[in-house]
Amino acid sequence: MDRIDRRGFLECMAWAGTGLLWTSAGGVLSSRVIAPAEAADAAAGRFSFVQISDTHIGFKGQANSDPTATLQQVVDRVNALTPRPAFVLHTGDQTHGQKAGAFDTVAEILKGVRTERIFYVPGEHDVFLDGGQEYLGRFGKGTVGGRGWQSFDYRGTHFVGLVNVLKYKGEGVGALGEEQIAWLANDVAPLASSTPVVVFGHVPLWAVYPQWGWTTEDAERALASLRRFGSVTVLNGHIHQVLQKVEGHVSFHTAMSTAFPQPAPGSAPAPGPMKIPEAEARRMIGVTEVTYVPGTHPLAIVDSTLG
Repeated sequence: MDRIDRRGFLECMAWAGTGLLWTSAGGVLSSRVIAPAEAADAAAGRFSFVQISDTHIGFKGQANSDPTATLQQVVDRVNALTPRPAFVLHTGDQTHGQKAGAFDTVAEILKGVRTERIFYVPGEHDVFLDGGQEYLGRFGKGTVGGRGWQSFDYRGTHFVGLVNVLKYKGEGVGALGEEQIAWLANDVAPLASSTPVVVFGHVPLWAVYPQWGWTTEDAERALASLRRFGSVTVLNGHIHQVLQKVEGHVSFHTAMSTAFPQPAPGSAPAPGPMKIPEAEARRMIGVTEVTYVPGTHPLAIVDSTLG
């Protein structure tokens, strides 16, 4: 995969207390950071879902001393949406290093989301201590062989949840593995090429910044099964900022954290929570709107701060 071209994509960042609302119409996805009382388009054939990522319950740092409060803020904003989103995707790092009780805290807060269902994939922090035993014990039921990866269909769109963090602690990059890549190829094989496909995982499936492990080493092999489709959207977390890239019919998007920001690729000696005063971070909380514009890029992103 190509390395990131910092002039070749549009980059936006907000800091905390945000989630993404995704809307599908005719196989085309558009997104925006959710805001209170913002109504979704209820036209025939449309549906919306919310992406939440990197809640990092258990984290304490300068940028956010209470990530449970910012996660609750997200829930309140989701519940203000009309109509309600069909479901929620949590794209990993529910916890910060599997701190004791953190999964229970996330579950309790997310019980309050007014939606049909929440789908999960793990982040490396969710499998940090035990290789995924606790995570799979909670969320493995109904996934392929109890291993965490999964697929489902909703109103003509095929969704695929991938697990690419089980080797992250040792190797420092995302990886899917032979079994999951083979499963993905078999999973999408019966689908017509006109079927919209949405893939969600934790570590990006494109080379955002390999020097920091912001890539999945075998992603190209997995994406080979998806190139024939006319509309593929890949949603990831992990890097705590919004970046996008389009390759042919495949659009890649990374999500913001609800807990703390990370630096832009290459702008600091290493990735990790930015050490900034919480008051400063709060002034940098932003609104990001992502809109589909025919004839230009698949998604256009506009960021504005609230401060």
